[in-house]
Amino acid sequence: MTVQRTLDVIDRELSDVLEAYEPWFHAEEPRLAFAPSTGWSQAQILEHVTLTNHFLLILIRKGKKKALELAAKSDLVGELAGYRYNLDELEAIGKHKAFVWMRPEHMEPTGKMSPIEVRALLARQISECKTILGELGGGEGALHKTTMTVNGLGKIDVYQYLYFLCQHAKRHIAQMQGVNAEYEAFRMAE
Repeated sequence: MTVQRTLDVIDRELSDVLEAYEPWFHAEEPRLAFAPSTGWSQAQILEHVTLTNHFLLILIRKGKKKALELAAKSDLVGELAGYRYNLDELEAIGKHKAFVWMRPEHMEPTGKMSPIEVRALLARQISECKTILGELGGGEGALHKTTMTVNGLGKIDVYQYLYFLCQHAKRHIAQMQGVNAEYEAFRMAE
């Protein structure tokens, strides 16, 4: 498959994430703050996604820099001759409870940001991802790989990191849907 297909899929996924998250920021306060029987409230999940994005973006920025440096020193066309579309390997990341992984403590929500602040931060993060994707529009993102320990993925390229960010966000939409269902059952029982 082509690099262009990879770029198109990631660009669409980034847009879809932002669109899919928008309604969650408009929920009423009791729904956002509702503490489910296990796990985080919707407000905490929203914050966690931006915290995770923050740390993924650190890796993505570094990976972009390295990929561009490698591209400047190599025959990019030759390097990409064996490139294959590889985003399917990350599909499990987008499925809630598809695997067990304990997130690092620094990705735990603190409750210090309002939903409005979290919403603005998510929009900036997605915008930055789109900018980076554009800066790697010639296939350069395939040249640099770093290790991703989540779900035993191993070495993934910069494009896969961007896609991972999208899949992680999707995973938490499913989690918020579960919290929402529990909230609705709680309200019905009142």
